[in-house]
Amino acid sequence: MIEVEHLTKRYGGRAAVDDVSFTCAPGSVTGFLGPNGAGKSTTMRMICGLAPPTAGSATVCGVPYRRLANPGRDVGVLLDASAQHSGRTGREVLALAAATMGVPRREVEVKLDLVGLGVAAARRRVGAYSLGMRQRLGLAHALLGDPRVLILDEPANGLDPEGIFWMRGLLRDFADRGGTVLLSSHLLREVEAVADRLVVIGGGRVVAAGGTDELLADAGTVVRARDEAALRRALAVAGLTATAGPAGSPGGGLLVAAEPGVVGQAAADSGVALTELRAAGGGGLEQLFLTLTGGTSTKETTA
Repeated sequence: MIEVEHLTKRYGGRAAVDDVSFTCAPGSVTGFLGPNGAGKSTTMRMICGLAPPTAGSATVCGVPYRRLANPGRDVGVLLDASAQHSGRTGREVLALAAATMGVPRREVEVKLDLVGLGVAAARRRVGAYSLGMRQRLGLAHALLGDPRVLILDEPANGLDPEGIFWMRGLLRDFADRGGTVLLSSHLLREVEAVADRLVVIGGGRVVAAGGTDELLADAGTVVRARDEAALRRALAVAGLTATAGPAGSPGGGLLVAAEPGVVGQAAADSGVALTELRAAGGGGLEQLFLTLTGGTSTKETTA
């Protein structure tokens, strides 16, 4: 179980994370999504005790991460696959972690085999690993203590399609056996395929949270007018966020994070004649993501 309550992180006068709350339950995979600079990595660092929050709290397995007696036995963490000693072999990295956590040495070979790092790869120094191999080693490290919770930031980076498919199965199996997974990724189709729940963050705030099927069933509205500039002004006056429409829609139109009735009323109030107004559908998680986070991407300023 992961519980995040009103978590806030400020750097000077800027809020990188602003009053974020969500829960990740056992037996589920939660996809944590947002554009670059939205606050995902900062939130995950606060959950793992690597950055102190300005306000709010986060607990893992019922307590703050820093109060866990032996964190690796409860929580497997992969935030940066490159944060591994380049001069050690893959086997040495896991052997040292096993000794630190009090895990039997035999688990090193078990986890290396689980993530597909064979004997030859295990003997190579990490500095000679590809990014995909580092990701696999990072996952082996996260799984080494047989934890109840996994917190993973972009774990599929560098993996080929076969590797991504393998990871999807590994995470789904972990959750189906009662584990809790918090997964951040830009590979939206893979998140859609594996996640039970979604938390979408934009500009440091949660813009949507709920079951994957529930959120995808309400992906917003496609709207079009001959005078698009007037339509954009009408939507802005009504406080509605509009982004470029789905690629599959002829002429594009605009995609709005609201029900068709609300969008139509905004246009009518401003005297804008519409040529199309319909519920968005068929675009999946990518369309939902664009609807909810359009215009919130900013340059990364923190890890």
